[in-house]
Amino acid sequence: MGIYDLEFDEYGNTRSFKVNAKGNAVLFHNYINKGVAFSYEERDALEISGLIPPEVKSLSQQVLNTQEIIEEKVSDFEKFIYIRSLFDRNATLAHALLASDITRYMSIVYTPTVGLVCQKFSAMFRQGNGLHFYPGNIDKAEEILSRFKRADVRVAVVTDNQGILGIGDQGAGGQAICLGKLMLYTQGAGIAPWHCLPISLDVGTDNEALLNDPKYIGWRNRRLTGDAYFSFVETFAKAFKKVFPDALCQWEDFSKQNAFTVRDTYVNELISFNDDIQGTGAVTLAGIIAAMKVKKESLLDQVYLIHGAGAGGVGIAEQIEAALVEEGMAVDEARARILTLDSRGLVTTDRKLDPYKGKFAKDPASLDWYQSSNDGRLENVVEKAKVTVLIGTSGQHGCFTREVVEKVSANTPQPVILPLSNPTANTEAFPEDIIKWTDGKALVATGSPFDPVVYREKSHRIGQCNNVFIFPGVGLGVVASGACKVLPSFFTAGAHAAAACVTPEDLKRGALFPPVEKLQKVTLKVAKAVGRAAISAGVSRKCAFSQFDHGNDGKRLDEAIEKMVWKPVYLPLSSE
Repeated sequence: MGIYDLEFDEYGNTRSFKVNAKGNAVLFHNYINKGVAFSYEERDALEISGLIPPEVKSLSQQVLNTQEIIEEKVSDFEKFIYIRSLFDRNATLAHALLASDITRYMSIVYTPTVGLVCQKFSAMFRQGNGLHFYPGNIDKAEEILSRFKRADVRVAVVTDNQGILGIGDQGAGGQAICLGKLMLYTQGAGIAPWHCLPISLDVGTDNEALLNDPKYIGWRNRRLTGDAYFSFVETFAKAFKKVFPDALCQWEDFSKQNAFTVRDTYVNELISFNDDIQGTGAVTLAGIIAAMKVKKESLLDQVYLIHGAGAGGVGIAEQIEAALVEEGMAVDEARARILTLDSRGLVTTDRKLDPYKGKFAKDPASLDWYQSSNDGRLENVVEKAKVTVLIGTSGQHGCFTREVVEKVSANTPQPVILPLSNPTANTEAFPEDIIKWTDGKALVATGSPFDPVVYREKSHRIGQCNNVFIFPGVGLGVVASGACKVLPSFFTAGAHAAAACVTPEDLKRGALFPPVEKLQKVTLKVAKAVGRAAISAGVSRKCAFSQFDHGNDGKRLDEAIEKMVWKPVYLPLSSE
């Protein structure tokens, strides 16, 4: 018997906790602990009277107190430590704090602060969260996962820690990404924290600094590669499917070819997707769709250039292609309109490529302006290919120079320029410069948050092209619809739903994304679109986490989604 049992309503939302413990054990469990918000009746029933001070405070009073404490911290890194420590003591209060100002606190628990957290993960480690599989315990994966069956896991975020936020291989520190993403699942989709499971597949690290750091707490070995690596992932995947057959597995921060191989290997084996590929693709498409509303043009009218041909960049290319095909364009024609660049210039078929880059590689013979690799330089491709939508996923700060931006502007009255690399120091160009160089005509969105730009007395709100507008909605839509697999159409549907959330007023200010404070509203719209896409594709079943049967009916699905959302409020506690 565990410390608690969950009691659900017909929609699968937690109605109450049945507490199977007394005394300090209650106060030491972050899902049921209320701190000084326990009522006198609860204190007596749970035998904690005398273990906490006598004054009873409301949740709202506790939030005000935590806001005061967090503002005393001198850096966002220290604020992150405080919020995670608060979560470890009282998960409901931590999420109530985040919800009180999601715009402010999201930048602390996720981008951009989480990058530094990954780098300092070992030194700051305080308490275990989620699971860490490594070669010494992967053969016990099923047994270890089974310990979480009581939590009714609905979403797991799983990383191999190699491709973190533009800072690369962070070993065991990649777990911080999973923790942050799942906090956003809770904030956006209302998937309660006890239904979320962060998982690190620690296959080693090739980061010399970590291998030589006496503080490092991960598996201190070189990364597994080849068959050993894929066997490790397969062992995990089989165990996860057996223990949690109806849960969503989100692959996170896998690097380059591994990201595509793992995604494609398990697309029909697990209910899974890769957020860096598909989430990034969908949210970028959402921004482009919003830009077309401002430009009053079609997706079919544009030429797309993606500078940075990693997992995110190729994922964006895949999603743009899917949208163009959905609009009626032939696959070959759609692919011809999408160019990709890597560190060596334009990706072409006449050089050795990782397989995932091949789909969008260009045959030099098909380009009358391409005579040598020197013609594959960014500014030349922009000019000669007549690029109208320029997207940065390169991690190279400053590579969108004035010359490059002006060349895009020469191809279209309103260029769409999206410097998406994180963290802020890696952005391809600052929004202020892009707007100045285009005389205020560019439509700009960024990966990191930026303040509004005022140019010629007009304020331009810089929308944040953040996957948070997509992945929580995809997760909620999949869970609510009982989808047995995640299809590419889910991401196209989610992109259109997210773009529809940008108001006419924001479009007038050049904003291509809604403000982060609208996160839950956006998530619900995305979830409903994804759920309906699942129904339309015939992959929707009765939700395994709910007694409510939407019966493949869109309106009933909408009701289920709205009712499934957990709010950060204290739930009733009952005891034996």
